[in-house]
Amino acid sequence: MNNSPEVKIGVVAVSRDCFPESLSVNRRKALMKAYTDKYGAEGIYECPVCIVESEIHMVQALEDIKKAGCNALVVYLGNFGPEISETLLAKHFDGPKMFCAAAEESQNDLVQGRGDAYCGMLNASYNLQLRNTRAYIPEEPVGDAEDCADMIHDFIPIARAVIALSELKIISFGPRPLNFLACNAPIKQLYNLGVEIEENSELDLFESFNKHAGDPRIADVVKDMEADLGAGNKKPEILEKLAQYELTLKDWVEAHKGYRKYVTIAGKCWPAFQTQFGFVPCYVNSRLAAQGIPVSCEVDIYGALSEFIGQQVSDDVVTLLDINNSVPKDMYKESIEGKFNYKHSDTFMGFHCGNTATCKLSFHEMKYQMIMARSLPVEVTNGTLEGDIVPGDITFYRLQSTADGILRAYIAEGEVLPVATRSFGGIGVFAIPEMGRFYRHVLIEKGYPHHGAVAFGHYGKALFEVFKYIGVAQGEIGFNQPAGMLYPSENPFK
Repeated sequence: MNNSPEVKIGVVAVSRDCFPESLSVNRRKALMKAYTDKYGAEGIYECPVCIVESEIHMVQALEDIKKAGCNALVVYLGNFGPEISETLLAKHFDGPKMFCAAAEESQNDLVQGRGDAYCGMLNASYNLQLRNTRAYIPEEPVGDAEDCADMIHDFIPIARAVIALSELKIISFGPRPLNFLACNAPIKQLYNLGVEIEENSELDLFESFNKHAGDPRIADVVKDMEADLGAGNKKPEILEKLAQYELTLKDWVEAHKGYRKYVTIAGKCWPAFQTQFGFVPCYVNSRLAAQGIPVSCEVDIYGALSEFIGQQVSDDVVTLLDINNSVPKDMYKESIEGKFNYKHSDTFMGFHCGNTATCKLSFHEMKYQMIMARSLPVEVTNGTLEGDIVPGDITFYRLQSTADGILRAYIAEGEVLPVATRSFGGIGVFAIPEMGRFYRHVLIEKGYPHHGAVAFGHYGKALFEVFKYIGVAQGEIGFNQPAGMLYPSENPFK
């Protein structure tokens, strides 16, 4: 199921009329060559109709890139640039936009060949603010052809996330379980982001599930589950019901996404789910995540939103985990200390019952949900996927609206260590530099819930830019600050 947009970038060069147009023409050609030589020609379009010097040129370029099917824009200042026309182009383009500018090429050509784009970027950024127009401006936005080609490539995952959010619907099945106020979902910020939400009762879902009994497609889904689980298929008796549930969710998505192109789900999984449906949905949630439809647990709407953003940025499967338990000191001393450059306070365990896809587990088994089985018959808790999460780089992050409607986010890069968890569920031993301080002064201090999204790789740079682009205010993006860089709430005398 395709649940992510394909990005096609239109590159439009601009020129101030008192500068030689040839500067922008030649520099645009050099930029496109540098990009295609390194990254290929797919997904990028060079606007040939004009170099934008005037409002009329702006309209011509806008029409051309729309006709070419571009859904993202790069405004390239080949020289100083026309601050009005270039920012009007950004204002009227319906999609994510980026500005970058040409550096001077040689000390031997600083008379007729000097473009002054370093100065022009200041005027462009000021005019974007005057027009209330958001654009991605790289950390170092002025560079030669190769530098700007790399900047454009970095823009792709940012653009993909922004495009996807503008066409996203979150489908939820609730309400939240008792004592899960932490997963509250003030939906005003969703609308501010351009995201639609459809909130449903779990009774609606249960009715639809029952109507899928005997669905002729179930047998094929069961076969696919058997192939996915392999030797980890320890509960074959539950696969038919799980297949029925998977088809229920997929059909619901197709019937309810309406005018939206992309969907994610905030699902219910307890306390009455297992007694009424007769299973837990963890494995199905993991499979949908692997198919491009992240499903959060406990009706965590902003968790689902966070997963979806991470999927767009990483172009990979993501998961949602509890920031769950500390690493025992004896485990740290035996398996981590002296082997990895982390303090004990840098480590923790990320866990969820079984929603992490098989491709992100070192090993996996279909089992029963141990926590629920402490108070319920085991047979109604089957359907969870257990295993240790694959070692490697990760980014732990979340976008959240607070109870009073403030949009906040956090990002922390780290890794899953190759350390056996000796525990249950989908779980891993995580290490994030200065996690203890981050936990206290960002996660606790800023009122974040226990769920965090996980992208498999280091994607902090792109996530930070996405959060800025979509409107998270300055100072509201938390990160794991290095030692010696105090948080505002941190006691300097500790």
